[in-house]
Amino acid sequence: MGDSHSWAAAPTAAERARSVLATAWSCAVTAGGGREEFVGAHTVDDDGRVVLRVPEDSALLTAAICAPHGEPSAVLEFADVAPVPVRRRVRSRLWLAGWFTPEGDRLAFQAARIVFTPPTGAVVLALDEFAQARPDPLAADEARLLTHLADAHPDAVERLTRLVPPDSLHGAVRVQPLAVDRHGLTLRVERARAHGDVRLTFHAPADDVARLTERMHALLTRAAGASCPRALQRQRADGDG
Repeated sequence: MGDSHSWAAAPTAAERARSVLATAWSCAVTAGGGREEFVGAHTVDDDGRVVLRVPEDSALLTAAICAPHGEPSAVLEFADVAPVPVRRRVRSRLWLAGWFTPEGDRLAFQAARIVFTPPTGAVVLALDEFAQARPDPLAADEARLLTHLADAHPDAVERLTRLVPPDSLHGAVRVQPLAVDRHGLTLRVERARAHGDVRLTFHAPADDVARLTERMHALLTRAAGASCPRALQRQRADGDG
């Protein structure tokens, strides 16, 4: 019968937010009436605290020193961008409102409010939940894994569409891998004027790349035994004509 499809877990909002924070390379900071973009300048502690290294002449440094301690005076924004070219590549955004405290030549950020915004809508995260959550174990490898799947194995992506309900493929012009985490793979189904996402869950979590390879093989085995969706068949026929 193949692999059981009973595992239906997904990362929590706090885990997804921590994954965004762990992998983001840039950070936009709004403070003191101005906005600055910092690239490769922040680090993240185990509890999710952001530490930012800024130039000595940065207006942010002056604003942080002059701001009243303990009062929200800055907002940090992180964007989660899909590594594979798709329509609307920003998958989610993360906002942290709080204040900076100077620590030598760095600024440590104390969050007072955290908002995570996936396509389904904004979620306000509890500070302790955010601090205790951990990034997905595949987060650091996700970009490499997805681009390899899209560029080197488009046939595998096409085969996986056999696991997608036919209604979700109606009018599809392109299907691309959008995201992967320890619980499953998400595909972006693009149509002429719209798009939708479909999630294929693993039968068990993949806590490292080796296990992910096993889970992907299990999905492909299931897909090999499924019939090609009629919507996709019509798409191919129209394209061949």
